[in-house]
Amino acid sequence: MQLIDIHCHILPGIDDGAQDEQVSLNMAKQAVAEGITQIVATPHHKNRHWDNPKPEILTRVQKINQLFEQNQIGLRVLPGQEPRIFGEMATEGASQELLTVNNNKKYILIEFPTHHVPRYAQQLFFDLQVQGVTPVIVHPEKNEEIVQHPNMLYQFIADGALSQVTAASLIGKNGRSAKKLTLQFIENNLSQFVASDAHNITARPFYMQEAFLNLKKQFGRDLANLFRENAELLISGELVNREEPIEIKEKKFLDIF
Repeated sequence: MQLIDIHCHILPGIDDGAQDEQVSLNMAKQAVAEGITQIVATPHHKNRHWDNPKPEILTRVQKINQLFEQNQIGLRVLPGQEPRIFGEMATEGASQELLTVNNNKKYILIEFPTHHVPRYAQQLFFDLQVQGVTPVIVHPEKNEEIVQHPNMLYQFIADGALSQVTAASLIGKNGRSAKKLTLQFIENNLSQFVASDAHNITARPFYMQEAFLNLKKQFGRDLANLFRENAELLISGELVNREEPIEIKEKKFLDIF
């Protein structure tokens, strides 16, 4: 099964992903073994620890592709970024530093802070979409506020955003509750992509083959193929397949005296 990974920290020495070129090479070999042919490099940006603006990423992606060619690794790296949400993302000044997926000016990955979703997110997403850029929320299953109130994600998706769950969450590597929520997001048409968010080959590897096998087992071959196709559409800047989102019924717990 050939796959495209739309979220990966394979560029060496610029965030908490690959520490050096050797780790990048090891990750590339693991990716190829998983059936991955193309990877969107998505270094962190504006997340308190790292700044990786667009011009720098474009240069580094070119360099890593040369490294992989020299080492005869059949993997193509595409430019991307994982910016932490900030209020000025839709301004002209920010567009100089922000990098859309594959630089196609159609889709941008957006990470929320771990513990909450900023109140301005809805307006910001609207402003981005007015400019023709669709926000793709990365790993919503890891955000504490969305975990507590899953219908926050429903609202974003109903308003036109997309979301990407993590392969590790789908197969239970991030715990049982993260897996349950991830499956619920997929079942309710609240996520359109599975990606690795790989940082290395040990603690945070790819898990993509296993995730897609699980996807097929849980939801059938058609949905697994749909998710695979969505990654292709995303990097091409084309319209992604999406079904009508369904609200998640939040359980009401009765007080028992």
